[in-house]
Amino acid sequence: MICVFVQFRCTPGKTYEVADAIYDREVVSELYSTSGEYDLLGKVYIPEGEDVGHYLAARLFDIPGIVKTLTTMTFKAF
Repeated sequence: MICVFVQFRCTPGKTYEVADAIYDREVVSELYSTSGEYDLLGKVYIPEGEDVGHYLAARLFDIPGIVKTLTTMTFKAF
């Protein structure tokens, strides 16, 4: 599995609704509220062989209230 972190910027006042919708889809292993430019941070494990962009777009990015996302890929360094 490939681990990626996805940051979500939400429409003002919609962060809790977006967080609930993300949890309902059972895609993230962890979800945090954050300060700064983005409102939420999710940890997602992508199955081997899946295209990361397609996987995330099909399962998360159509949730109403998401304004912008930033996906950070991880790599085994050690």
